[in-house]
Amino acid sequence: MSQTTSAPPTDTPTPAPSSDQPRASGVRGGSRVVILGGGPGGYEAALVAAQLGARVTVVESKGLGGSAVLTDVVPSKTLIATAEWLTVTEYASDLGIRMDGIEPGSRGHFHADLAVVNQRVRALAARQSLDIAQRLEREGIEILDGRGRLGDTISPNGTRRILVDLDDGGSLDLEAEMVLVATGATPRTLPTAEPDGERILTWAQMYSLDELPEHLVVVGSGVTGAEFAGAYNALGADVTLVSSRDRVLPGEDADAAELIEKVFRRRGMNVLSRSRAAAVRRTEDGVEVELTDGRVVEGSHCLVAVGGVPATSDIGLAEAGVELTESGHVVVDRVSRTRAFRVYAAGDCTGVLPLASVAAMQGRIAMWHALGDAVPPLDLDTVAANIFTAPEIATIGVSEADVVEGRTAGAITRLPLARNPRAKMLGITEGFVKMISDPATGTVIGGVVVAPRASELILPITLAVTQRLTVDQLAGAFTIYPSLSGSITEAARTLHISEESS
Repeated sequence: MSQTTSAPPTDTPTPAPSSDQPRASGVRGGSRVVILGGGPGGYEAALVAAQLGARVTVVESKGLGGSAVLTDVVPSKTLIATAEWLTVTEYASDLGIRMDGIEPGSRGHFHADLAVVNQRVRALAARQSLDIAQRLEREGIEILDGRGRLGDTISPNGTRRILVDLDDGGSLDLEAEMVLVATGATPRTLPTAEPDGERILTWAQMYSLDELPEHLVVVGSGVTGAEFAGAYNALGADVTLVSSRDRVLPGEDADAAELIEKVFRRRGMNVLSRSRAAAVRRTEDGVEVELTDGRVVEGSHCLVAVGGVPATSDIGLAEAGVELTESGHVVVDRVSRTRAFRVYAAGDCTGVLPLASVAAMQGRIAMWHALGDAVPPLDLDTVAANIFTAPEIATIGVSEADVVEGRTAGAITRLPLARNPRAKMLGITEGFVKMISDPATGTVIGGVVVAPRASELILPITLAVTQRLTVDQLAGAFTIYPSLSGSITEAARTLHISEESS
C-alpha cells in the first residue's frame, strides 16, 4: 500500500552490482525505454525518460497508476478521509456544536453510507488513473494495455527483447535499449484464509462492499491492518484487530503505537495482542477466525492484511539475469540497477520501502542514471512516512529506538500536543511532537509527529533533516500563533545547545 502497505521484508538485501557491470551513461535521446508497470515507479520514470528525449513505452494491464492508485493508496486514503471526518465530530458537543433533537454529549448521530463511500472511492481512483494516462499521452509516451516479460538474450548491439501479451488478445515484440521493472506487489494471502471477495477479503477487495460490516475482524496489525481497522471502527463497524505482536504497529515508534492502540481501545475496538490467526473460514452468515491458541472469533467479514508479495513471477527476470531474493524481490542498488545489463527496477517489487514516494523516486533515479543525467543515489534516511490512522503518525530519519539501542547518538525531546493552544481550541487532546538531534552539533536527525494531519505537519522536520538544519535554525523560524506547528519550533528550542555546555 503505497503510502500504506506491509513492512519491507528483512531478507531483502540491496548489494551494489559488481564493479565490472557497465553503466548505461550516454544512452539518451531517441533511445527506446520500455517500462513494465504503470504505478508510481513506472509512470514517474516514464516522465523523466521522455523529458530526456527517450522514446518510452509503458506496459500496464490494470490501468495507469497501478495498485497505488486503483486498489491501494488512493482508495484507502479516500475511504479514510470519510472516517476522519467522523472522528473529527467525535467531540463536537464539547466544542459547543449541537444538532436539533440530539441530547448534548451524545455520540454516534452521524453515520456513513458505505455504498456511497465506496462509489466515490472507485470513481476518484478511476479519475486519477485517467489523469495519469492523459499526462503520459501528452508527453508522447506510448501506453500498452497488457503484460510484458523480458527475453533471455541480449542482442549484439545491447538491446533487449520484450514480449507483450496485449489485453485484447494480440501480442507485440519490442526491442529496448533500457528496461525498468516496476510491477509492484499484490496482497499476500494465507493457505488457511483464502479470500473469496465477499466475506474473506484482501485490502484490494474492500471497496466492493455496499454495506458496512456488522463485525469486521482484521488479521494483521501492521500499517494496512491498523489503517483499515481504525477507519471501519470510525465508520461505525464493530472491529476486532488480531495482532500477533505485543502491540499494534510493531515496527513504528513505540510511543506512537502505544497511543494509537489506546485510542483504538477507547473507541471500542477489540484488540487481541499476542494472538495469531491459524485459519479463517466462511460460515452460513459470516466468518470465524481460529487463533493458534484455540480461541475462535466470529464476525461478519474478515480482512486479511498480512503484507504483500512482489509481482515478479513469470515475467522472465531470472532468465534475463536479474537477481531475486528468496521472497521474490528484485535486488537493486541505490541507483535502481539490477545485476542484469540495462535492466533497472523500482517500487514494491524491490522491497526497499513499500511507499509510493520511494517507488516514484526509485523510478526517477533509474532513468536519470540510465540516460546519463546527474543523479544522487537513493537516501532512505530522508524518507518521510505516514500512517493514516486517527490521529496520524508521521516519521522521518533516526528513530528513538536507534538512539536507545545505541545505533546512533541522539538527544530526544517529546512535547504533548495537549499543551498547544491551537490544539486546545480544536479539542485535540491526544498526540505529540518528538524531535531527535545530534547532541554534538544540534543538527536535526529525526522526528515523529502524532496528530491530525501529521502528514502535513512533518514537513518542517523533514526539511530540517534533509537540509541538515540545526535545532537553533529551526527554532529561529517564526510560526503562526496559535498553530500546531508552533509545537515543532518549541521542541527545537528544548534541544538548544548553549555555548557553555558545548
